[in-house]
Formats: sequence, C-alpha cells, structure tokens
Amino acid sequence: MRNAARLAASFAVALAALSAPLAQAQAWPAKSVRIIAVFPPGGSVDQVSRIFAAQLTTQLGQQFVVENKGGASGSIGAAAVAQAAPDGYTFGLVFDTHGVNPSLIPNMSFDTTKDLAPVMLVGTSPMAIVAHAGQPYKDFRDVLAAAKAKPGAVSFGSIGTGSLGHLAMAQAGNQLGLEFNHIPYKGGGPLMIDAVGGQVPLAIGTVFLVNPHVKGGKVKALGVTSAKASPQMPGVAPIADQGVPGFSALAWWGVIAPAGTPAPIVKRMHEELAKALKVPAVAEKLTAQGMEIVGGGPEEMDRFLKSEIARWAKVVKDNKIKAGD
Repeated sequence: MRNAARLAASFAVALAALSAPLAQAQAWPAKSVRIIAVFPPGGSVDQVSRIFAAQLTTQLGQQFVVENKGGASGSIGAAAVAQAAPDGYTFGLVFDTHGVNPSLIPNMSFDTTKDLAPVMLVGTSPMAIVAHAGQPYKDFRDVLAAAKAKPGAVSFGSIGTGSLGHLAMAQAGNQLGLEFNHIPYKGGGPLMIDAVGGQVPLAIGTVFLVNPHVKGGKVKALGVTSAKASPQMPGVAPIADQGVPGFSALAWWGVIAPAGTPAPIVKRMHEELAKALKVPAVAEKLTAQGMEIVGGGPEEMDRFLKSEIARWAKVVKDNKIKAGD
C-alpha cells in the first residue's frame, strides 16, 4: 500500500511539473509585453514591430509596446533582449544585421546563438538600389560604368556598417573589381531622409523600406538584389542581369526572446505571430512593400540564422570590414 501511495504521489508531482509550464503559457500574457525594435523609428524594423504590436494587442487583450533601441547595427537592441528577464514579457525584432554582427563586432556583450532564443523567421525581401530623382543613373549598369570610369567616386548609403546592403555592394564590387564609397547611416529612417533629400546619391535598402519613396517619385529604383525581379517593383531588373552575374542577397526579419524563456511561451508567441500573419490587413501591409512572408518556427529560424552567420562572416573577412567603417 505504501508503495502504491508513493507511486501516486510521484505521479502527482510529475504531472504538476508537466502542467505548470502549460498553465504558465495559457495565462500569458498577464501584463503588457515589450517588443524591442533594434533600429530607430522610420525603418522597416520599426514598421514591422508596430504592425505586429497593434495586431497582438488586439488578439491577446494586453498592450504590446514597441521600444526602439537602435545603434551598433542592431546589436544594442539585441543586447537589451539578451539581458532581459526570460519571463515572456520581452521580445525583440531583428534584421539581417543580426546574422552579421557576430563577425563584425568584436567583444559583443552577448552570444547571438546562446543568449537569445529564436521565435520566428518572419520574412525575407530583396534589396533595391535607388538613386535620387535628380541623379543621372537610369539603371544599375550606369552605376557600374561610373564606378569603372572613376574608382571610388561612386558613393552609396546603407542602414549601417555591416548591414546586408553594405555587404552586398562590397561583394558586388569585389566580384567585378570595383570600389564603391560606403556611407553608413543609423537605420532606414535616416538613410531615406537623405536619399529623398539628395544628400546621398545612391542608397541600398529593402524593397519594403524604399518602395514607398519610389512610388512617390522621390527616388528611382535602379536594380534589385534578388535572383528574379520583385513583383512590387515591376520593370526593375535584378543586378544579376545588369552586369553582376549570379548575384543574390535577401534581407530578412526575425523575432527573438531572451534565452531561457519558457518553451511553451515561445511556442505560444510563435502561434500568435503566425495567426497575426494570416490577418489579411497585416499580410497586405507586409507584402505590399516587398516582404515575402515565411513565418518559420524557432527551429527554422535557428537553422537560417546559423547559415547567415557563416555566409556573411566570409564576406566580412574577405573585405576586411570593421565596425565603424
């Protein structure tokens, strides 16, 4: 009898241990949730964060509040996520720089793959090279011709040192033996203000970021970095078809949490994000600007992130790119 009682007690303890995380996930969220956007207001990371925050607030009945923590190619915001309590009340929205920073920034205060938990690979997007409407370039071929005629004289802006736009232009230049002059900005908002104002002759950013300004006639698109043309930019040829054969590079957005966030809460957050992506108004806001929605789960994002870290580490090393260049 005693053995049966002990067995029953052990079973009850085990059942309680298993059901506690589930109960925790079902009760979540019991208060407001913070989404750290790792770039300043005005860029695509900020926009995607706010689209999600508004929809999740509606879905879950608690406020999802966006907090912008820009700087150091998104690593300052990512560090804030890594240092936050792993209780399901802090998440981060990161950009493609998240996969570059480990090789670009020495002595970061966190380990990208150990101190952060992947939640969702939200989507990908081609980048577009755009020029102020007053610039003489008609397409990317003209940019290449100018760079050949006067090495180092063609300047372009990106959202920051080590951003995918910066690395893509460096890789294209290396492939053709050309040199471009890089002007780093602190995010997409500041970059597009100067691109629209004519302070920077060329800019590279996601279709998501630049397309509203292209549609408004303030800048003109010269080429995209995807292997095929972007449906959101009809008539704009890939740079692979304009003198950089075989070239392809895609920007991406992802959601992260502090490492140690309970797995049931990570799972629940992914489910709620996936539900949000199926809302027509949300999907339309994202796809209309050039994002291809992926909605991949934690395992898919983990695999994708590790492959990006490996790919761009080689480009950073080959081009001797350092933070602050």
